[in-house]
Amino acid sequence: MRLIIFDVDGTLIDSQVLITSAMTAAFEAMGWEAPRREETLSIVGLSLPVAMQRLRPSATTAEIERMVEAYKAHFIVLREEMGGEAAAPLYPGLREVLETLAQEDETFLGVATGKARRGLDHFFAAHDFAGMFATLQTADLHPSKPHPAMIEAALTDVGVAASQAVMIGDTSFDMEMARAAGVRGIGVSWGYHPVARLKEAGADVIVDDARALMDALKEPAL
Repeated sequence: MRLIIFDVDGTLIDSQVLITSAMTAAFEAMGWEAPRREETLSIVGLSLPVAMQRLRPSATTAEIERMVEAYKAHFIVLREEMGGEAAAPLYPGLREVLETLAQEDETFLGVATGKARRGLDHFFAAHDFAGMFATLQTADLHPSKPHPAMIEAALTDVGVAASQAVMIGDTSFDMEMARAAGVRGIGVSWGYHPVARLKEAGADVIVDDARALMDALKEPAL
């Protein structure tokens, strides 16, 4: 048996327009200059309070709380205006990858995401993925990445050892989380962190497209 865990934003879907727009709105609601697009994308994958603190180190706890609520409120409005999570497209070939893996008797699929469970449910509904994943780990249930709690919970959920699992993600936080949990880390180059950061974070392999991802999953390590 094996467990394949996917990040969501920047790995399965390109949600950067929603994320950067909501972050800009949150900063403007506080009367602050918004971070540049590259700065916002650099923190995708972290839980919101941790992400906000990195973007605004001088912010107080109370200000961080206000920023998080402003972000959530604007994200909901933007999602409705733009047509929901369906407005965030799947990366090429990823639907076929997921559908192929889901049909394998020996494979469990999982999610470990910086999204809250509510946002993940919207993603599943928009892209018709309900029931495909055996374990769902979200930011509102665990410490922020790169803490290994999400992966550890996923391993427990399906009853496999770390040696039988892999984490697939687009950020250094995903790769650091994989290393902390003792699982293999596959980085994807089409997401929000540059390949250099994935390598520095200890990615075992980095792939450039869906076909290469399927090839990497066939390696003996899994």
